[in-house]
Amino acid sequence: MFFSKKSTYDWLIVGLGNPGLQYENTRHNVGFMTVDLFMKTHSGDFNKNKMKALMGECRLKDNRILVVKPQTYMNNSGDAVSQIVRFYKIPLNRIIIVCDDINLDIGKIRIKRNGSDGGQKGMRDIIELLGNNEIMRIKIGVGKKPHPQYDLADWVLSKFPKESQTELDAALDKATKALAEIVNVNIDSAMNKFNN
Repeated sequence: MFFSKKSTYDWLIVGLGNPGLQYENTRHNVGFMTVDLFMKTHSGDFNKNKMKALMGECRLKDNRILVVKPQTYMNNSGDAVSQIVRFYKIPLNRIIIVCDDINLDIGKIRIKRNGSDGGQKGMRDIIELLGNNEIMRIKIGVGKKPHPQYDLADWVLSKFPKESQTELDAALDKATKALAEIVNVNIDSAMNKFNN
């Protein structure tokens, strides 16, 4: 995707999740949780609801950042993201997606510069609708299913157990710091510091 005009924003950060009170604090919503913490940390506010997303902005040094929570439900995240990317003319190398990963333990995060969707359907939809998998992402561990027969949808829509709160909070804090590191320095620095 090539844009001749400069984007209004230097970066787009997207946290994936499902809208609605019934989905708060579920495994699938760690993307929302991360961008909420990121905005709180950097004095931002989600004050717009358009293009099927809650949006807000914040600044890090000289970078103007658009932070987004798609309201389309997880599996259709690409609908909102592709509209926003085209409207604001944001280059693909300036997009960071934050999402859950069932292959990582709670408390772990993994920063990647590109790659497949890894089975994450929101990420899959974004890759398909942008037509490119060269999109940075921060994956946050939500733990594996307790046994192979356990329904995946039931697992990712379940809430975190209270005893995992400390590990979850640590992961959200790391992911928030990693976002700032990518914006302020680069992804290599963030990967070196925070991939564990």
